[in-house]
Order: sequence, then structure tokens, then C-alpha cells
Amino acid sequence: MCFMAPTYQLSSVDGPCDQWATAVTTPRPAGQRGSRSGVPPLLPGNHQRADRQRCARNDSDQLRTTSSTSNILQLATGKMGLKTTIIGTVLATLAANPATAAQPRAARPIPAPMRNLVWGKLNFLHTTDTHGWHAGHLQESQYSADWGDYVSFAEHMRQKADDLGVDLLLVDTGDRVEGNGLYDASSPKGKYYYDIYKEQDVDVICTGNHELYIASTADREYERTVENFRGRYVASNLDYVKGDGERVEMAQRYRRFRTKNQGVEVVAMGFLFDFGGNANNTVVKRVGDVVREGWFQRLVREQEKPDLWLVIGHVGVQMEEFKTVFGEIRRWNGDAPILFFGGHVHVRDATSYDERSFAMASGRYFETIGWMSVDGAIKKAEDDPKGERGLSFHRRYIDNNLLGLYHHSGLNASTFHTEHGKNVTSMIAKARKELELDYTFGCAPQDYWMTRSPYPGPDSIYTLLEEEVIPDIAVNPKRKDVPRLVIANTGAIRFDIFKGAFTRDSTYITSPFLSVLNYISDVPYHAARKVIKLLNNAGKIMADAHMDNEFMAIPEQLSIRESIIYDTPANPFSEDGIQKPMGQHGHEEPFLVEGYTTRDDIGDDGDDALHSRINFYVVPNCIQSELSFPEEGEPETVDLVFFDFIQPWVLMALKFSGAVYTDKDVSLYVEGTFTELFAGWIEDNWPAKC
Repeated sequence: MCFMAPTYQLSSVDGPCDQWATAVTTPRPAGQRGSRSGVPPLLPGNHQRADRQRCARNDSDQLRTTSSTSNILQLATGKMGLKTTIIGTVLATLAANPATAAQPRAARPIPAPMRNLVWGKLNFLHTTDTHGWHAGHLQESQYSADWGDYVSFAEHMRQKADDLGVDLLLVDTGDRVEGNGLYDASSPKGKYYYDIYKEQDVDVICTGNHELYIASTADREYERTVENFRGRYVASNLDYVKGDGERVEMAQRYRRFRTKNQGVEVVAMGFLFDFGGNANNTVVKRVGDVVREGWFQRLVREQEKPDLWLVIGHVGVQMEEFKTVFGEIRRWNGDAPILFFGGHVHVRDATSYDERSFAMASGRYFETIGWMSVDGAIKKAEDDPKGERGLSFHRRYIDNNLLGLYHHSGLNASTFHTEHGKNVTSMIAKARKELELDYTFGCAPQDYWMTRSPYPGPDSIYTLLEEEVIPDIAVNPKRKDVPRLVIANTGAIRFDIFKGAFTRDSTYITSPFLSVLNYISDVPYHAARKVIKLLNNAGKIMADAHMDNEFMAIPEQLSIRESIIYDTPANPFSEDGIQKPMGQHGHEEPFLVEGYTTRDDIGDDGDDALHSRINFYVVPNCIQSELSFPEEGEPETVDLVFFDFIQPWVLMALKFSGAVYTDKDVSLYVEGTFTELFAGWIEDNWPAKC
């Protein structure tokens, strides 16, 4: 069930804005193709894990537009008490200061109408689920800023906070690794990433589940990231097991500090959701158990209360773990402000648990930089003559591109980039060059979408896999003539393929996992044929057996249950409460380009750039290819081939179908990871040059 925030007054008046920033996907540049003998090897990816996600919103606030010389868009006052937001659209400043993308191959951002940031006494910048995308999105202009640009942005915003006499804190809520060549393509993994990431001055940081799947990744998190952010890394429910067997806290359980300018006393904690897939050199404690531990109870009950509680976590803001922490803090801390920064769910989202709390999550893949501000009577002893101790909260989801960063910092191309930021950008460019991430395996003849187009269909990446890729790569030479069913879960794919160069980087972006093809030989066909239906349609039956089918699918579908189809281009803010992924436009002169149109529990004015909405087509948990079947009739037995990640579900589905097998009956079907096999298929089947 979705948690709906109580109705209360949020002062959300934004000042007029006179700038535009980015918003469209531009044509993709082609990389340089080398000889086959010179192909950089694909190093191991990462085991795929579908992420839990929040439930969908169904708020009813709508955006109206009015015609005027300043192109004013007014936000209708809704049940959350939101006031009018004004957005101006003047192009003169932008024309004089065009953006130049930081990475050499990155697409240039395109202007879009903007909303300003609202400053308060205490302000935050938030990143989460960056998954190695610290070079930015080279093929998507609206997200093309890199980590160096974020370093520059943060430095300018800290200076602005000092000038205003207020505070700015940076937080990061985990899953910084796995999902991009900048992290995955090196040996060891993260060879360049750790040094690049640490250049940002993050104030409070915690762990995500992807830091914990593989023991060596957890080792590096403890040895590198925790050490790089010593005193700022918090791990309230996570322990680490050293090589000698000693179990220690991954990092301090909480951090207590005062802010620089306002002197706000903060207690910060960092949680991970109740995760069970971690490597055996880590221990994740259930959040419900941790809040009953002595250290936590002493902290929340002590007489010397902080001014504000800051809870960060790799937890969706709609998930029970955060609500559990909130309930226990509130129980002993009356009207203290409690702020939450979440992650894990790969969406832009915000909510409140009561009138003096606020929670936000800031998307995925370094597409979004989150902004939160708090104003009013934050400190315990602060003057509040009416005794109301009123607070106001604001949030913005910043599209990560240079035009937007220029706008929000009040700078331009000649004044924005700091020496520190430029040095980090150079570090990234050097790492990408050394990793040969621009090496091209082939030229994609078209865009292939995960959810932007229907499955099955000619533009679906899953149809491409089912009808073209899997029939070619799922071949065991000794059993190539044996009829086989090949099942792949849709969660194995994590990103679209864009028309143009498919590079070494693209392989990790599309499928960053260590998935291999396993099989069970000679399975009775009457049982094997039922497996795909059980994986896709028997969620309740499988859940009763403690096998949640949703974890096989793409993360987005844990909140979006039905396809969302629009017949014509429309107002950028939806009426159904569902966040839409980014996309391309197909109109010569659109009023708004397509992109995130977020509606959360607070309203629909969170996105900093205005976009038009796009379609979302639900896909099944799994797809299946039938190979080497007889021309007539049905085979008596088949080889049942499947991605190793879904092996537990396949075995359970076979059991329900009357065919009992165990892990001992499973063997490797073909050598190589799916990522490697897919890259090889592209090189053999797509043109060398674009």
C-alpha cells in the first residue's frame, strides 16, 4: 500500500526564473572501430539484482498553462496546499553563453523552461544510485554533465550558502558502483572510480546493496570509500567481517555535528533496507531489530536532543524501513525536524511522514541531483514568538546537465568551471581513454527501447533479444539440434540501446551483470512449457513459496503496474501520478521536449526542467525463445536453458509443473557471460561504421 502524506500547508512559492536549460537526446557520435584482434576484453560484470521500488502515486494535482509574453505556467493549488509556481522563459542569456559538454564525446544540452531552487536555512544536494555513471550520459544531452561538473557546482553552491549565511550539506545514499564501464571495465573493478568519486566533498554517505553483492566489492568499499570519508560515512545497520574473521561496524553508527553557518546540531544515521543478498563478509541487520538496540535507544532518548535528525539510507522513501526509523525517533523527539534521503528505487520521489518531516529520493544513474531546503524554526532555542515552530520544506529534481547547473549557480560557461572540477573531468577522460570505453563493437541500426515501445515489437530491445540475439548465442555445439526453450529475465537489461555506436561502455550500460546461461537437459516438454507462464503470471503462487517474481523484472515495474499510453503530445505533468522515463522527441518544434514529469506526494512541481510526457509499456518478467523445434508436432523433451540469476525461480516453477529438479541437475550451457556473448553478436551482425 502506498503511504500518502497527511494534508498540511507547504509554502512553495518560487521566484521568477529567466533562463532555460537542457532537455533532449541528440544524435549519438560514433566511436572508432578497431580490428577484431584488438578488441578490448570485456571484464566480468556484476550479478543482476532487481531492485525493490515504491508504489505508484495517484495524486490529482494538475498543471495549467496560460498564454502570456513571459510564458507563465501556473501550478494549480491542490490538496497539498501548494501555492503558485512561476516559470519564465527568456533565451537571451543562454544565447550568449552556450554550454560545452565536459566530456569530449558528450552531447550538448538543449534549453528547456526552468524552475528555480528555493533556499532555506538548511539546504542539501543529494545523489543516489549513480552506478558508475560519473562521466555523465554521453548520448543523452539532458544528463551529460560529469562528476567534475558536480564538483564545480557544489563548490559554487557552498559559496552561495556562505554568502547567504545559511548551510549546505551534500549527501549520497549508495549504489555508486556496477552499471557503467567507468567502474566495471577495469581490473580490479573501480580502479579509477574510487579516486574520482572521493574528489566530491560529501558530508554524509552510506552503503547501497550493490556495494555488497560481491565480497571483493565490499572489501574495497570498506578499505577505500569508508576510509576516504572517515567520520562522514555512517552505517547504522551494517557490519563488515575482516579477513581474520573479526566482525566490526562498517562505519560509525551515527554522526553528530553542527552546521557551519547556522550552527544547527544534527544527528545523522545511515541505513540499508532489509537486504539478504550480501556477500558473507558483510552482515546486514534488519532495521526493525536495530531500532531496539541499546545504542539507538540511548541516542533517541537522551536528554540533550539535537536540533534536527538526518536519516539517509539506501531505502525507498515509501518503504517500511524508513517509516520504522521515523516512528521510533518521533516517539521520543516530539516536534524535532526529521529529514530522510532515500535511494534504491531508481525514481524521483518525495513524501512526508508528518508535518515536521520530509523525505526525498533523487532518481538513478546520475541523471538527477536532488535539492532539499528547510526553513523556519529549525533550532530548539530559535525565536518563535507565536509558538508555532513552523517549518517549510522544498524539493527540486535537477536534470544533470551544464545548462541547468549554470542556471542554478547563476554562472555561465566562462565562470562556472572551477580548477578542481576541471581536474576531475580530466581524470574521467583519462580513465575512459585508458579503458578504451569508446571502442565500437558495431553500429546499432535503430533505437531499441526497454519500455518506450511495446513488446513484442520491432523497436523493443526484448524482441531483439528473443528473435535475433538469443537464437544465435544460446547454442551448445554438442546439443545444438536438441529442442530447447531459452528463458531470459527482463531485469537482465538495465538500459536502452541508442541508434549509432555500440561501444565497450555500452555493453556494461546495457547489461552490467555476470549472467551466464545454465540448463537442465531432457526436461519433459509438458512441464517445461509451463515455466514461462508461471514466471510471468503466477506471482501469488510463487510468493507463497517465498519466491517474489517481481525481482526478475526491471526495477521500474515495481511501481508501474500497467502501461501508460498517450495518444497525442500533452501537458508535461500527468494526471495519473506515474513518473515517466526520459526519451526523445519526434517533433520539429515541440513546446516541450520529452522527459521526467514527476508527480510525488508533494505535487507535480518538483522537476527543475519542464518536459512533455512519454509512453511506458509494461514488459513481462521473462521472455522465451523456442529453438530447434520440429517442424510438426511437439518434442517429448527439451533442454531448458535460462539465465543463472533466475535459477531458483525456474526450479520452483518446474516443481509446480510436476517436474522436480535441484541445483545438482543444472549445468553450464555455453561458455561466457551474456554481456560478452551479446557484444560478440553485435560485432558479427551490426555494421562496423555508422
